Amino acid sequence: MIKSMTAFAKAVHTQGTITAEVIVRSYNSRHLDFAVYLPDTCQVFEEDIKKIITRFHQRGRMEIRISIQDDSPDLDQFAVDEPKARAWFQALQQVQQSVNISGDPSLDHILAARNIIVPAAKQLDQNLLWEAVSQSVETAAKELDRMRQKEGIHLYQDLAARLDAIENQMVLVKEQAKEIPVLYKKRLEERLAKLTAEQGGIDPIRLAQEVAVLADKSDVSEEIVRIVSHIGQFREIMKADRSQGQKLNFLIQEFNREFNTIGSKAGSAALSHMVVDLKSRLEKIREQVQNIE
Repeated sequence: MIKSMTAFAKAVHTQGTITAEVIVRSYNSRHLDFAVYLPDTCQVFEEDIKKIITRFHQRGRMEIRISIQDDSPDLDQFAVDEPKARAWFQALQQVQQSVNISGDPSLDHILAARNIIVPAAKQLDQNLLWEAVSQSVETAAKELDRMRQKEGIHLYQDLAARLDAIENQMVLVKEQAKEIPVLYKKRLEERLAKLTAEQGGIDPIRLAQEVAVLADKSDVSEEIVRIVSHIGQFREIMKADRSQGQKLNFLIQEFNREFNTIGSKAGSAALSHMVVDLKSRLEKIREQVQNIE
């Protein structure tokens, strides 16, 4: 069954004191591309995160954002920048001496300097962190796949209806195409009648030969047979177990080639209008196929 490439998923998993939240958005793309936004603590996991996503998705641009929350009781830790504190204290003493102020600088004076006491980076348990991240990513990847399948059902229904319309239109094209040789014969007779009016009329054998040549050049039966075959193949691909948007896109090109050929051979305004309508329907299908994985 076909799947859409546009979807959204979110997952949260807690392992010990660590909670990982993963948000995944997918967009149209010819290949499987990644845009991964990770906190510093998770940078080492980037390639492993991509491998998890690749297990569930073959095409699309994946935008992955991960945030980490640590609820450890000792989370708030601080460190003292001792060299900076000593340098600040010595600077304060020099100021006192230069202006003849007695006594030593107080603790308040020292703490007035910026970044004397700074938050200390707590080292997270890498095993717990990866467990939380990997579980969240896998859950989000599965949910994204479910959403893409759900949207794929709507795409399938839309494409099937448009394909039915093209198939019905091809019945009319086939009927109209039968009239092309007759139309060419009539036009040829009229032209030859004018050219040979002074020579006593048209040679029926020569006329038959010319009509046969024109009929062969204007024959679109092969194009019609190929289009019918493409319609059947298109339906088979849509029903396949694995979504194959690239194959459908290739078939769109084949459809377009056959329509152009019929249009170039069209000997009547009615058939030309049908081809224009078919190409318009095909363009709508092409736009939808761009959304398929």
